[in-house]
Amino acid sequence: MIYTSKPKNIRVMFTPFRDGLQSSFGGKVRLNDFLPAMKLAAESGIHHFEFGGGARYQAPYFYLGEDPFEDMKKIREAVGPEVDLQILTRSVSGVTLTTQSMEGLNLQAKLMKEYGTTWDRNFDYMNDVENLVRTGKPIVDAGMHHQVCIALMGLPFKSDKVHTAEFYVNIGKRLLESGIRIDSICMKDASGTTDPKTCYETAKGLREIMPPEMPLWQHTHDTASMAVACYMAGIEGGVNGIDLSVRPMASGTVQPDVRSMAHALKGTGYSLDIDTSKMGPIEDMLNVLMKDYAFNPTTTTADARVVGFPMPGGAIGPNVHMMSKAGILDKYSDVLSEFPIVVEAGGAWTSVTPGSQQYWLQAFNNVLYGRWKKIDAGFGRAVLGYFGKTPLPSDPDVVKIASEQLEMPPFEGDPLEAAPKNIEPAKKALEERNLPVNEKNIFLVMAAMVPSKKMEINEGIRLLTGKPKIDVPLKKKDQPKPATPAAAPAAVSAPAITGPVTTRCSVQEGAQTRVFTVTVEPIGATGGGAPATAVVPAAPAAIPAATGGTPVFSTFAGTVEVVDILVKPGGAVS
Repeated sequence: MIYTSKPKNIRVMFTPFRDGLQSSFGGKVRLNDFLPAMKLAAESGIHHFEFGGGARYQAPYFYLGEDPFEDMKKIREAVGPEVDLQILTRSVSGVTLTTQSMEGLNLQAKLMKEYGTTWDRNFDYMNDVENLVRTGKPIVDAGMHHQVCIALMGLPFKSDKVHTAEFYVNIGKRLLESGIRIDSICMKDASGTTDPKTCYETAKGLREIMPPEMPLWQHTHDTASMAVACYMAGIEGGVNGIDLSVRPMASGTVQPDVRSMAHALKGTGYSLDIDTSKMGPIEDMLNVLMKDYAFNPTTTTADARVVGFPMPGGAIGPNVHMMSKAGILDKYSDVLSEFPIVVEAGGAWTSVTPGSQQYWLQAFNNVLYGRWKKIDAGFGRAVLGYFGKTPLPSDPDVVKIASEQLEMPPFEGDPLEAAPKNIEPAKKALEERNLPVNEKNIFLVMAAMVPSKKMEINEGIRLLTGKPKIDVPLKKKDQPKPATPAAAPAAVSAPAITGPVTTRCSVQEGAQTRVFTVTVEPIGATGGGAPATAVVPAAPAAIPAATGGTPVFSTFAGTVEVVDILVKPGGAVS
């Protein structure tokens, strides 16, 4: 049992308004649906919040029609100038999901500071020290508190080479010897799968090599119900600060509730710098503000299975939301069971964004298409070396398959040098659309650019042209049931198609409308015959083209954005 005879205060970063939103809803929560509670929390004496970065940079303009920088500005105004506001950045990916150039990361740091950030927590999912050092410099140059992370994870397979206390402490040693200014170090376990003993030994080992005045922070999730135990172990080893949340966005895939942690520390000599008596009103206000949001039990309930599929709460939330919308949540367990395979084959990088999504999508593809039959682009680029050096060598067979499928060679260079230089293309896209060309707009467009993605569906362009995509995870409204006629007529079966059915189809592209004539023939038809009028069955069987073409099926429901129509009327699609 931990104990200190000399009372010690543990600093808390309050996370419901960033990680809580991300882990519960993928960050898809409108600003006005939580800002009053954040203001109340600041008035209640909380002085350190997580408020941006991660999915709370992308989600506002990808799904809510909100400018993330303006959201940050309004948060700063609400909590006042003295409160510390912290963001989360992803090393070579910054606040995006793809690698960024140094120019892009410099612009990112400048804007984050300008819009209210005081602390920047920077992690690299590969634990690549060179990546961390290079991407830490823009944070330091912008004048923010530079908190560098060592990314933790419990392995779903046995290894004594990586993800051990010795492995983590060695990373810390190399960071401290690098010469980059480090203001604090964070032990970051996004999946909540590191065991308490490893947390204790890592904290103890780091504390021994860190300057005594440098804070050691710890971050974990309660996904496997181990967060409080891991925090207790970390504090005993020398941790000075931890991340905590409050209901309704606490525990489960989020951080523990402040009240749980405070209760666990009773009688130990340790205490938190947050008044637990103020949590009730904050929780009550959040319950009112977010009453229309659909809390998915998968993200609010602990799941011991996570120790076998290290997946961060911030990724479980959006993936469950995606599978639910697609009607394939029944395959969730199959995807989880594939995790140990993809983690070991990939090279045991830490399961935190974007690495967690790379693991997830590859496990997902393995389940839907067959193992390694379809390599996810992110996973493939990771095993090929485009995000940095993997902790363990990737499976050479998987590397070969990835190289063939993606038509990319293995890469051993600097990921930042290989990253696309997107500032000028972003400027050009703004100029072509007569949109204001300023640093914020450039970054909004640049941060949404990925290879082969059309500029018409770039989320920055869509936001700035007033055409954002809206996807808020709200409860479904009860629809009134239609009145039942007193004497409903007997159902009439749709007649079977016995000949070709010809109909007209209109396609509108902006101001242009095209009209097509479409002929549908029954299975086995040989073509010819006069057009007929018939009723198409409600659920027809797949109908191949009359020319003997192959039916094309989607493995799950989705949405298609039509940007270009590349086939002329009457042309063939192979």
